[in-house]
Amino acid sequence: MNKAVRIVDIFRQESTFQGTDVVVHGWVRTRRDSKAGVSFVELNDGSCLKNLQVVLERDRPETATLADRLTTGSAVQIRGTVTPSPGKGQSIELLARDIVLFGWADPARYPLQKKRHSFEFLRTIGHLRPRTNTLGAVARIRNRLSYAIHTFFQQEGFFYIHTPIITTSDCEGAGEVFRVTTLNPTRPTPAPDEAVFQEDFFQKPTFLTVSGQLQAEIYALALGKVYTFGPTFRAENSNTSRHLAEFWMIEPEMAFADLNDDLALAQRLMHFVVSDLLETASDDLQFFARFVEPSLLDSLETVAQQPFEVITYSEAVDLLKKADEAFAFPVEWGADLQSEHERYLTEKKFRKPVAVIDFPRDLKPFYMRVNDDGKTVAAMDVLVPRVGEIIGGSQREERREVLLEQMRRKGISPEAYAWYVELREFGSAPHCGFGLGLERLVQFVTGLGNIREVIPFPRTPGHADF
Repeated sequence: MNKAVRIVDIFRQESTFQGTDVVVHGWVRTRRDSKAGVSFVELNDGSCLKNLQVVLERDRPETATLADRLTTGSAVQIRGTVTPSPGKGQSIELLARDIVLFGWADPARYPLQKKRHSFEFLRTIGHLRPRTNTLGAVARIRNRLSYAIHTFFQQEGFFYIHTPIITTSDCEGAGEVFRVTTLNPTRPTPAPDEAVFQEDFFQKPTFLTVSGQLQAEIYALALGKVYTFGPTFRAENSNTSRHLAEFWMIEPEMAFADLNDDLALAQRLMHFVVSDLLETASDDLQFFARFVEPSLLDSLETVAQQPFEVITYSEAVDLLKKADEAFAFPVEWGADLQSEHERYLTEKKFRKPVAVIDFPRDLKPFYMRVNDDGKTVAAMDVLVPRVGEIIGGSQREERREVLLEQMRRKGISPEAYAWYVELREFGSAPHCGFGLGLERLVQFVTGLGNIREVIPFPRTPGHADF
């Protein structure tokens, strides 16, 4: 098979390719036939948002026989010459000389014709939705963000580690876990101490991970700075635009570091990845700014150029109480901040990302370091416009006795986490980390309102296709 040139490379190097013969592969987006005996085909190979216009002179026998078969959705190989285009909207076009039709698409059945489709409809054809402009742009942006995240942590001296997907611990202590078992599914779920687990594959209760944080702490307390980037799972029956049952998390951990270091790292990470995206994905971002969120580029520029606004949880509560807003959820010290509160702080009060720190002790998980006041913990939530919380982190509790007290308060068994407690007995050190949800980051940089549109195969209550 002939080696093809990517369409994105032709557009990036127009002067180099003009007048040269190339081979391109792709899928037909549209075909328009003129009375002058010429067909114009819009071809896209997924490498960029732009389509390459292909000109077919129907009086050429080598192209005329296939011209009428180039229906929307068909997969083709076209050999031709890149030439200047006299038409509006493009500076170059491809004058076709030879066509190979790999896969025809029946226009009576192909569901992606030239019109706008709702996101709800596109989820019903998940095997075809990546061919749309929106979902294709999402995939390219998600790819670039992932690349930038790895680049950032490697440049910062972090080691990439792989924490287990199958685990025996529920990091958050909320019990919203997917059980992994080889036992007969018709049996009632046994208690953790029941002898029946001797028949199970791991001979103990195991689950899909909700976070790699606890295991990442093991390696941070050996290598200094590590990060994970992998799938996490929550059996939370939340059918909202912000929740998924399977999603991807970036979780760095640093030894000999405190909450201030954690916050500074989060700031540098967001600045780096957003700046990189503005530089490398301008066409896709402009597409989302035009069709999804008009204020998108301004909000991204703000993240790239300005520091977070940093306020304590207590200060946030005071600001919300004074706000001239009719919140659906009342604001009281000790209550969780809701999405409407987070959006008020980021979109109306400060108009930029906001880091809220020092949360009430009872609101947060057992592993967060208790502050000197005994009432709050050294935690942070980074909030961004439109999305709300995008990063959650903390300084970890490195003091054994305080950790044990926290576990007792939260109803966490020290025996079940004996290894975690023992880390505080052998060379304990201050350490911190955070979790960044990749899907919420993609939501933020695209302006898309539903998290189901920013992951290739969304898993939500009642939905697990493919």
